[in-house]
Amino acid sequence: MVAELINSHADGATPRRIADAYVHALAELDPLIGVELGLNPEDDRLPDLSPAGHEEQADLARRTLARLDAAEAAAESSGTALDEAERRCARLLRERLTAELAVHDAGENFRAVRNLGSPLHNVRDVFTLMSTDTDEQWEIVGRRLARIPLAVRQYRELLTEGMARDLLAGPRQVTTMVGQIAEWLEGDVPGGWFGTFVQDAPEAQRDAMAATAVEASAAIAEFRDWLRDVYGPAAARTTDAVGRERYTRWVRYWTGAQLDLDEAYRWGWSQFHELDAQMRAEAEKVQPGATPMQAMKWLETDGPAIKGEENVRDYLQGLMDQAINDLQGAHFDLADPLLKVESRLAPVGGAAAPYYTAPSLDFSRPGRTWLPTLGRESFPVWDLVSTWYHEGVPGHHLQLAQWAYMADRLSTYQVTVGGVSANLEGWALYAERLMDELGYLTDPGHRLGYLNAQMMRALRVIVDIGMHAGLDFPADSPYLPGEPMLPDSAREFFGQYCGLSADFLDSELVRYLGMPGQAIGYKLGERAWLQGRAEARRRAEARGEEFDLKAWHMAALSQGSLGLDDLVEELSAL
Repeated sequence: MVAELINSHADGATPRRIADAYVHALAELDPLIGVELGLNPEDDRLPDLSPAGHEEQADLARRTLARLDAAEAAAESSGTALDEAERRCARLLRERLTAELAVHDAGENFRAVRNLGSPLHNVRDVFTLMSTDTDEQWEIVGRRLARIPLAVRQYRELLTEGMARDLLAGPRQVTTMVGQIAEWLEGDVPGGWFGTFVQDAPEAQRDAMAATAVEASAAIAEFRDWLRDVYGPAAARTTDAVGRERYTRWVRYWTGAQLDLDEAYRWGWSQFHELDAQMRAEAEKVQPGATPMQAMKWLETDGPAIKGEENVRDYLQGLMDQAINDLQGAHFDLADPLLKVESRLAPVGGAAAPYYTAPSLDFSRPGRTWLPTLGRESFPVWDLVSTWYHEGVPGHHLQLAQWAYMADRLSTYQVTVGGVSANLEGWALYAERLMDELGYLTDPGHRLGYLNAQMMRALRVIVDIGMHAGLDFPADSPYLPGEPMLPDSAREFFGQYCGLSADFLDSELVRYLGMPGQAIGYKLGERAWLQGRAEARRRAEARGEEFDLKAWHMAALSQGSLGLDDLVEELSAL
């Protein structure tokens, strides 16, 4: 079936056809991708999480690269140069698949235990994306739910093989994931989270699906016990930081760039000092004489807040609706499908950070932002405003929804699975800055929240590189100058300069240790977007033209994914 998909979608063997053939073949191997993209709506399967399943996906990547090699060689031998669209797609496809295979070939899949985006997290989260409007769609949900015990066994097989090869996740990942699974299983409804989810099923299907949910939860509970009692003691002998060699490989995967880690570390510190000074000035406006931490603590406990989960969901929906209304026509030209985005509450038992899920390619499922409530009933707004400019509008939603809208003019690959994390997160952080530039963050509390978000991203560059690459706090550090950057000291340093809750920062540290290299892409990606905009402006003015920011935004959002090695060059030329 996969070979047939490659051949049927790659007729003509241009890079874009090859890339789209890869997407369809990958969706066949990993049905969760099919759900995300709105492909194969009748498919009720889960991916094969075993070592064999991972190897099958790697083999698909290798065959796709070989097909790309042949297409480029044929074009060169015929003297026919690839056009700009084909060239850009070919460059992305080669870079992404090469980076992914480097991670696979190093055995990183065997260590896939983390507090965000593990195979088991992905299996659960897919149910939040599935359509449940009809009896037939609920039947698909039920059949997929029944496959969870098999997927759990395959995942355990993967980790067992990792233990045999001495390829294990760090101990903090294990402890955290065990706790998260416990939250999935809690509640008065049999079957925990899954039992609660199927309560909305049609009455005729509800009892059978409730029994299936109990079986799924039982399989997950058994896996939780194994993870705690068998895998955990083995993982306890490993370290949480991954070392420079593994880290360099992961940085390439997350950023699409061959970064100079030492330069990035120094730059992160320069950003820290600049933001610290700005935050001190803004804190004075919130509470005269207060430090940034004191001002943010006051905002968290005594500042404006929204009471109740549904009320905060409505508040965040209003922020996004207002942003679309204000920005449309003035700073962006958005097609009608992009004008809808939904605010949702995240399922329990996940990481603490808010997130966004992209629309399906046909927009039958809109883009959605997700707020983890973490058991709270009161939600201070000082740090939510800038965050929702990041997650929703003009952040992730405008980029990823515009990509979906452009899918037929680019390639499906460039606007979906070929996405580069640092590009995406860089745009979203640029979007926060843009709203500040446009005057949307004049309230001192909201602006301190924005600066704190910028500080968090600068601290991510520092602690992520410092911990994994084994660097020291520099001589001008206000905390432990000259001492090594270890997880415990990194967490304490983080807490002294980032005004977010202790639970949130604990979750963040585990995230950085479990996804090495991902966290640095926000600030470094924003740097690339700002450099590209500045150079495009300079070139326009050198030609005697006025720089059209709206046109630049739409052109930038319409070119699909790029790694940071290519992003500045492409943005500069727009």
